[in-house]
Amino acid sequence: MNHSQWKTRRTRRLLGESVEESPAYQEAGYAFALGQAVYDRRIELGLSQTGLARRAGMTQPQISHIEGGDSVPTLQVLTRLAKALDASLTIDLDGDASAFVFTPHDGREPDEAPPGNRSTAA
Repeated sequence: MNHSQWKTRRTRRLLGESVEESPAYQEAGYAFALGQAVYDRRIELGLSQTGLARRAGMTQPQISHIEGGDSVPTLQVLTRLAKALDASLTIDLDGDASAFVFTPHDGREPDEAPPGNRSTAA
């Protein structure tokens, strides 16, 4: 394919063409969405990256890498993050509707959560 025939994924989708996403592309999308969910919950709690790192038994650069989508944390790390963020983490990897949701531990059901409750889709 020469340069004049090249189209972005977005352009191809807008034209109704099918777009296959590589596993690496999907994983990067998940990493960015998870990072955004961690960032949103951290800000909601008024924590710095250093404060969250301290609560999770991690380092500030580790938190930065997660929030930047530069790493995909293990289940053990996700568990520590959820505990440090005083929330439950729900991960929905159902095709195009993938989402990462931190639900605060305040006794409310997800439908009753305050406006600050974040859901971040990949």
